[in-house]
Amino acid sequence: MQLTISGHHVDVTPAIRQHVEDKLEPIKRRGDQITRIEVTLIVERHLHKAEANLHVAGADLFASSESDDMYAAIDSLADKLDRQVIKHKEKHRGH
Repeated sequence: MQLTISGHHVDVTPAIRQHVEDKLEPIKRRGDQITRIEVTLIVERHLHKAEANLHVAGADLFASSESDDMYAAIDSLADKLDRQVIKHKEKHRGH
């Protein structure tokens, strides 16, 4: 599985990169058919946004989160992605 982390108006420091990887680790373990995750971190004035495209067999999942703190935005993004992966997995389990 390929993980791409990019920043728009923000430097992706090793600490931020490690935080993203740590938060996405449970999602990677849960979704065995995930081929690629693309995370984009954005700063607009005082608003921090985290967006992710997750490519899984049969679907592309997207999640976005905003916060005053980049780490909080990443945490919320990971929670949203986790719920989407669970929902996708349950939907395809019945077929």
